[in-house]
Amino acid sequence: MSESEALSVTCQICEQPKSPQNGTIGEVVRPSLSEFIKKKDPKWDGKGFICFDDLGMFRRDYVKEVLEDEIGELSALDHEVVESLQAHEILSSDISKQFEKELTFGEKLSDTIAAFGGSWTFIIFFSAVLLLWLVINSFVLATRAFDPYPYILMNLVLSALAALQAPIIMMSQNRTESRDRLRGENDYKVNLKAELEIRHLHEKIDHLLRRQYNRLFEIQQIQIELLEELTRKGEKVPPPRAA
Repeated sequence: MSESEALSVTCQICEQPKSPQNGTIGEVVRPSLSEFIKKKDPKWDGKGFICFDDLGMFRRDYVKEVLEDEIGELSALDHEVVESLQAHEILSSDISKQFEKELTFGEKLSDTIAAFGGSWTFIIFFSAVLLLWLVINSFVLATRAFDPYPYILMNLVLSALAALQAPIIMMSQNRTESRDRLRGENDYKVNLKAELEIRHLHEKIDHLLRRQYNRLFEIQQIQIELLEELTRKGEKVPPPRAA
């Protein structure tokens, strides 16, 4: 028998030899989850060895059942969180980087134009252009102005600019809303998983504390019994006789 086979432990659920590092004993599994495992698999006695693969599967099913009892039918996001509990996956991610990778050239261009159109640089530059336009057509080229008062050409340019700028800004705002929606979904998944993990930790800590208190109580009872036994033995010893 090799050293690896000698150190292996049989999982009580899948009945496969596993390394002790790839599982845990039933005594450290929180009682509610242990009862759920026993209900699904009668072979489980709550004290044997269970591998992490089977434990993760039962944990996923248990959390799914609890969520269905609390919030009703699960959404796609809830199912994703439940599956991540079994696979021990990290749900938090940088939504902005993922969103930027999926943008086309036109979408990036519209974001750039919208960002420039909402800046002080655009306001100052466009005001300077309008002022220069008015000065040239009113004073410099007063007799041969290309756009004399009431500046019909300038009104046409402004109207065309406003007509083009509005949909570009709306395109950028729509992508901002999509980014915010994805960020909100990611926050919901992270918060839900954190809530489930915290609940799991609280139950596990309470279970371990109860086990510790029970062991301390047993040790105290043993000490009391030993003291009583020593006291009885001391009473049976006759006192020494006087010389």
